[in-house]
Amino acid sequence: MRQLNIKLSEWLETVNEQVALHKAQGVEATPISAREGLANLTRTYVEPGPEMPASETLVSGNKYNVPVRIYLPENAATDTTIIFCHGGGQMSGSVSVYDPICRRIADACARNLVSVDYRRSPENPHPAGVEDLLAVVRGLGPALDRKSVAHQNRWILMGDSGGGAITAAVTRLLQHEQHNITAQVLIYPSLDYTLSMPSVVENGSGYLLEKEKIDWYFDNNFQGAENRLSCSPLHGEFTKNLPSTLMITAEFCPLRDEGIAYGKKLREVNVPLETLHLEDMIHTFLNLESLVPDACAKVYRHIGEFVRKLD
Repeated sequence: MRQLNIKLSEWLETVNEQVALHKAQGVEATPISAREGLANLTRTYVEPGPEMPASETLVSGNKYNVPVRIYLPENAATDTTIIFCHGGGQMSGSVSVYDPICRRIADACARNLVSVDYRRSPENPHPAGVEDLLAVVRGLGPALDRKSVAHQNRWILMGDSGGGAITAAVTRLLQHEQHNITAQVLIYPSLDYTLSMPSVVENGSGYLLEKEKIDWYFDNNFQGAENRLSCSPLHGEFTKNLPSTLMITAEFCPLRDEGIAYGKKLREVNVPLETLHLEDMIHTFLNLESLVPDACAKVYRHIGEFVRKLD
């Protein structure tokens, strides 16, 4: 029998009352409200991360020079560098919002981490975010050299939610060339733009991330004649040239089944896969850390162990 974490269950009662009230009042969702909502949520429930040096620079791209923030934890190994792509439906979230989460990941992995300030929809719809992460993967080495940050031009890509979608889209593209991606970590990623998996219905109402909101994010991100099926990482080609993967899913997340299905396809082509499934968690729980500190600590610990095993 499924059992939601009691702290989240109590918290969601209040959240769902507010959601119902907004719907009854006809409150319009906007990019501003989405961005402020995630920023306020994270600020409320996630304490500042570990102290470490951090600085910003630009990574050159063909269409856009991508801002990034570089985190340098003490005694970091330099064999691989993490490139992190934040969540937020490819509309909200930012390098600043995800600062405490990035600090925790860098600290847990003992690796330098580069957080990507990719362009967001609706101002910059698909494929802007994918182009920006691809530009960072291809151009990060010279940018780190300018900052005198040691590296070996080998990257671990990480992303949560919409950032996981961008991450998986980039590894999908790079599998057809010789690449320097050692691994990817996908945290409750969005991988199916058709929303055809059962968990979208099962968990699409009452668990913070609602199907209605996902549809809205997708409509803002796809503004042309894109084929959402062909854009979905879940429905793309899978070859053994995809990187080793850690897939993190949550039982009460509407995106749960697409993460599981993606992992199954990786196994079918013999790509190394580790999974971590949180039986009592919802989507975005890393941004709710003070409510579920043990679950968040487990995730950071598992990511750190996964990265160290890559050595």
